[in-house]
Amino acid sequence: MEEKEFDYINVIPLVDVMLVLLTIVLTTSTFIASGGIPIELPKASKNYEETSKAQTIGIEKNGGIYLNSMPVSLDTLKDSITTISRETPILIRADKDISVQAFVDVLDIVKTLGFRKVSLQTQERK
Repeated sequence: MEEKEFDYINVIPLVDVMLVLLTIVLTTSTFIASGGIPIELPKASKNYEETSKAQTIGIEKNGGIYLNSMPVSLDTLKDSITTISRETPILIRADKDISVQAFVDVLDIVKTLGFRKVSLQTQERK
């Protein structure tokens, strides 16, 4: 019996698998980029963002505090950022409806420890 050689390779299954993988990667990267903490940022004339090397402190509407997406208390926050170099940028992502005192408490800890590169993330006005 003779074996028939392939005249072509069917690439449709390969394309289907690649599209599924692309969908998974795009969905996952969108979730990672936006962050898992639901914070509605305040509006400003421009959107200022620091580099990805920054340590991120998030403050939720209910007052919950997060350091790089990990929940912390004020005391734990102070202990955690004590070991970080003072040249490391600190990015504060605070919900627009938090009390001023919650923001001042976090900012006081950051400034007391001597961090010089502190910024507040905002959303651009439309």
